[in-house]
Amino acid sequence: MQPIYIVLILIAIIALGEVLSLSSRAKIPTLLVVVAVTFLLLQTGILPESYIEASTLVAVGGVLVPVLIVHLGTMIPLSVIKSQYKAVIITLIGLVISVALMLSLITLLFDYSTAVAGAGPLTGGIIAYIVTAEGLKEAGFTAIAAIPVVVFALQNLVGMPLTSTLLSKYAVSIRDDLSSRDSSNGEGDSDGSALLGTNSQKKLLIPEKFLSSNFILLFMLFIGGALATWLGEVTGINYSLWSLAIGVAGAALRIYPDRALDRSNSSGFAMVALIVVVVSSLVGITFEQVVASLVAVITIILIGTTGLVLGGIIGGKIFKWKSTKAIPVVLTAMYGFPGDYLIVEEVSRSVGRTKEEEKRIMDELVAPMLIGGFTSVTVGSIVIASVLISTL
Repeated sequence: MQPIYIVLILIAIIALGEVLSLSSRAKIPTLLVVVAVTFLLLQTGILPESYIEASTLVAVGGVLVPVLIVHLGTMIPLSVIKSQYKAVIITLIGLVISVALMLSLITLLFDYSTAVAGAGPLTGGIIAYIVTAEGLKEAGFTAIAAIPVVVFALQNLVGMPLTSTLLSKYAVSIRDDLSSRDSSNGEGDSDGSALLGTNSQKKLLIPEKFLSSNFILLFMLFIGGALATWLGEVTGINYSLWSLAIGVAGAALRIYPDRALDRSNSSGFAMVALIVVVVSSLVGITFEQVVASLVAVITIILIGTTGLVLGGIIGGKIFKWKSTKAIPVVLTAMYGFPGDYLIVEEVSRSVGRTKEEEKRIMDELVAPMLIGGFTSVTVGSIVIASVLISTL
């Protein structure tokens, strides 16, 4: 089969996932659909395993991983992190407690490698999953290769409904508190807009006329990705950590613009290639392995989620946040953007009785929720997955 036909099939599966996700307001995650449909096609032989490698997108996706992580490092304006430091700290507390519980209890119940296989994906997104899956493969832990992908696919089904329920309760308290209409706690719409990429762009070291070129932006990102890969080889520290550091430092030093890959109009294709890398990790995984991993996966999700909830409660008490607000901020680790934004939008629309109430709810919740997701999925989980996988 010609590579273009194979790519068409893979993108059709991704598009199906997007249709179901958008139709269900993200209650059915895109990646869950992609993983489930692809796995069924592979197991039935409708989509032969050799076809995925033949698509060549796996190689492209592998090259783009460090580039995409550099891009992720440019996505969080430091000014927003400073204004939302409470959300950052509460999220980090949740991540630490969740990982500590998984490493101790899962190791006790199963073994250490199983704990590592679940910790990265549960506390983050697609990059953390890829780092974990690649690390397990390189370390020879093929017997538990199904654990990270099943955790990655199913955690949304726990995290998103729990978040929606808790946020709805908190939104009712905002709605019923008349005095909150005139109060401001620095967590309003402007910070949320900045996170969504609508903030005014600071002056960069490279003249704007050059940064208007998609090719120059891609060149800069590939420099960062190549440098991170080289540093990983030289130091033994996982390239993903170097990529993240280069992206954050590059944005802070005004070398990279915010959301650099988006500005180069390349993020859509990059995400498709990245999802194909996830799909390729299903090659070689059997139905028997998935069934055998279910007990471990369910235990990981339950213990990991408990840790995130405990972290939210503790962080909420430290900063005097209601647990119905603090816990959802931490739970963004289980699904990230755009799920966090869509949940806030849905809650504000369903709880608010007037446009004014909807806006008040949206203004208070959107920034901490987005910052929580970026802190965990974009930064924390990559660090966690990279560090833990190096201990195997």
